[in-house]
Amino acid sequence: MKIEEQNKALGPIEGDLKRDLRGWRLALPMALGLLATGLLLWKETRSTGLAPLFRSGLVEGGLILLLLALVANSLRDLGYMLRLRILSGNTLSWRQAFQVTAVWEFATAVAPAVIGGTSGAIYALAREKVPLGRSAAIVLVTAMLDEIFFLVAAPLVFFSVGMERLFPDDLDQAMLGLPIETIFWIGYAFMALMKLAIFYSVFFRPRAIKLLLVNLFRHRWIRGFRPRMADAGDDLIAASAEFKGRSLAFWLKAIGATWCSWGARFLVLNFIAGAFFPVASHALMYARQIVLWVVLLISPTPGGSGAAEFAFVGFMRDLLPAGALLVVVALLWRLLTYYLYLVAGSVIVPRWLRRTRRP
Repeated sequence: MKIEEQNKALGPIEGDLKRDLRGWRLALPMALGLLATGLLLWKETRSTGLAPLFRSGLVEGGLILLLLALVANSLRDLGYMLRLRILSGNTLSWRQAFQVTAVWEFATAVAPAVIGGTSGAIYALAREKVPLGRSAAIVLVTAMLDEIFFLVAAPLVFFSVGMERLFPDDLDQAMLGLPIETIFWIGYAFMALMKLAIFYSVFFRPRAIKLLLVNLFRHRWIRGFRPRMADAGDDLIAASAEFKGRSLAFWLKAIGATWCSWGARFLVLNFIAGAFFPVASHALMYARQIVLWVVLLISPTPGGSGAAEFAFVGFMRDLLPAGALLVVVALLWRLLTYYLYLVAGSVIVPRWLRRTRRP
């Protein structure tokens, strides 16, 4: 697909991204999160007040644990960047991989959790001169690798801590009127089906995706985009052939980067909580984060704002002492793993748009 045609095809996504940079779009998830935090703080301090919070402090070695939380969060991003370079055949520089990751995380942060930031990721790669079809293939493969992590790591972690301890009884009927275990397994089954669909489409039937794209744009008012979608389909077919020909070492490196990202991501909370409390079971806390992440996929709010804070307290209440400090830990966890990307994206994305602007 020619560059100018690709730019036209990506125009609507660029418009969405620019709209997401508006003040109210950034303020909404922050307001939802802070409102949830405020409500939780009020609920947790009705009987004890704020005095225990001011008497609290870091445990011995707590500062080191907070620094380790920052390191773990950095490893999460480094793993994402490394994977992008691997899947792009090192055509992306480290700077480009960093900025694509920032755009991807920002798009994910401002979109409802149930939708995610896939379109923003494809747009970011294409804007860095990766052909549109190949950009789509890279994003699909990253989704497949992410889901492989959950499909493999989740059972290993769960059985190591005991399935009966994973799902707090207090959360039953709290979401959609269903037991929390049922919601989790529905999400887990959905991820398994998605992985199979992506694997089959990218590696065996990329032509079927091209046909789907062309047919989707057959209607009169969008028929003008049909040739561009056909070109994107051709790029996807070429990318599919390229990925199918990759060596075992290539896939092992991509899988290793994926496991580094997600493994480090779930360590952040363990380090933050450990800086303030003697955690009852770090392994169980780690396992419940996997459950929490899958459950939050159904959240309709941007980045799970509001829902994440309430769900965190529900999942971790029996592992950490109740009270105001529990809410503070939840807030620090969200600051580092969500709000940081929302704020950083609002700074990086406009500069990146200017850098990648084409005549």
